[in-house]
Amino acid sequence: MTMKNGFATLALIAAFGAFGTAATAQTATPAPATTEAPAPVIADMTMGQKDAPVQVIEYGSYTCPHCADFHANVMDKLKADYIDTGKVQFTFREVYFDRYGLWAAMMARCGGEMRYFGIADILYDTQRDWAASSDPAVVVQNLKKIGRQAGMDDAALDQCMQDGAMAQALVDTYEANVKKDGVEGTPTIFVNGTKHSNMSYDDLKKIIDGELNG
Repeated sequence: MTMKNGFATLALIAAFGAFGTAATAQTATPAPATTEAPAPVIADMTMGQKDAPVQVIEYGSYTCPHCADFHANVMDKLKADYIDTGKVQFTFREVYFDRYGLWAAMMARCGGEMRYFGIADILYDTQRDWAASSDPAVVVQNLKKIGRQAGMDDAALDQCMQDGAMAQALVDTYEANVKKDGVEGTPTIFVNGTKHSNMSYDDLKKIIDGELNG
């Protein structure tokens, strides 16, 4: 997917508020974060050894069909051949095209670092199901169902997903990352700092092997 409007969408995404507002009253406005509280620190979500010789970063959106295809056709092989063998450290950086993608990322992060990529698997594998509705309240319930699959209860999901400060911090981090790295669409892949567009596993394998053998 291409970022047609650049960063102009960010204010709109932030204005959508946190996940829980659609589950209660869709017209409600989340309470503003207090000025005294420090902004949440948004950690990169990574798999693999920190000292792996190849660093792969994917910029992806949970509502991007091309990202779902990349996940289905590339990730299992990449994990088995390179991440689990210590050759690649993989980092996933979220891109938010819409409120559904932001809510999905917030829900995935609710599970903590240990469960994040398992939840990401479900989000991509079932993207056509949970994101299909035009009704935000339905999408909220779909995402909460996935959260329950991952072992979270409704109370934990509501507390986490109604965190407006976290929503704003995620958007701010996204804006800074895509601006710094010149990301214009998803998926965008970086291999040891070099930017690439969407690609097949065979093409990614050639690039990674070139880095390992160079």
